[in-house]
Amino acid sequence: MDDGAQGLKKIMIDIRTLFRPLDSRLTELLESLTSDDWHAQTVAKQWKVKDVVSHLLDGNLRVLSMQRDKYFGEQPPKIDSYVGLVKWLNQLNADWVQASKRLSPVVLKLLHQTTGPLVTDYYESLDLSDEAIFAVNWAGESKSLNWMHLAREYTEKWHHQQQIREAVGVDGILTREFFYPCMDIFFLALPYTFKSVKADEGIVIQTTISSDAGGSWFLKKGTEGWQLIDQPHDASDVLVEIPIEISWKLFTKSLRPHDIRHEVKISGDINLGQKVLEMVSVMA
Repeated sequence: MDDGAQGLKKIMIDIRTLFRPLDSRLTELLESLTSDDWHAQTVAKQWKVKDVVSHLLDGNLRVLSMQRDKYFGEQPPKIDSYVGLVKWLNQLNADWVQASKRLSPVVLKLLHQTTGPLVTDYYESLDLSDEAIFAVNWAGESKSLNWMHLAREYTEKWHHQQQIREAVGVDGILTREFFYPCMDIFFLALPYTFKSVKADEGIVIQTTISSDAGGSWFLKKGTEGWQLIDQPHDASDVLVEIPIEISWKLFTKSLRPHDIRHEVKISGDINLGQKVLEMVSVMA
């Protein structure tokens, strides 16, 4: 095989079987929250726990209304840039969180219990190879297939639930079963992050999340640009090691590279290693 194809990582990910168990963990978590827990600050600086729970509900309701029912009650303005899209999405999120302050924790829990299974039913009905309703922009795609769309949706559900868990000190999904698939999806943004980075052909960058729940991801400069590959036989040219408790916050932009410079280890080309830390796998 030529260099462009040799060892290419098979990136198609079927995440559908994880939605129900992840939602079950969320239900258990919400039932365990005390009155004070609902007002605990999360790593999302503008949101308390209750706000994140409301945002997750917003996601469920949007999926059912816009994707399943094809009902778009609010048309987006003309958007001609990534920054413009992020700004609009942030405003949508803020509007919902503000309105849902009127909802009690009991009502929020009830609505999650109702909508969660319906969302998963819809996801399970999709053909993974069909074109998705929305593109995954953070991976550099202008069109996406359903498998990528659902992968993105999983990361949204996972990282917001983890924000709640960290805020209230309850473990549960920072595990191989739930965490590793989220990271595997997050790293689909790495080739896009490196799209303009120049390096010698054949250079391999290894990023390792330091935990039994984590793993290693490999990015190679080939004839057609940067591509994710399976683990190569030879040693990597650059090694980036990131603690698990930092990784998900870094890639969702709750932390930035300057916040963690002393907690990340980089061997080899420092500039290439630091570029890994700029990867953002959410719309932010």
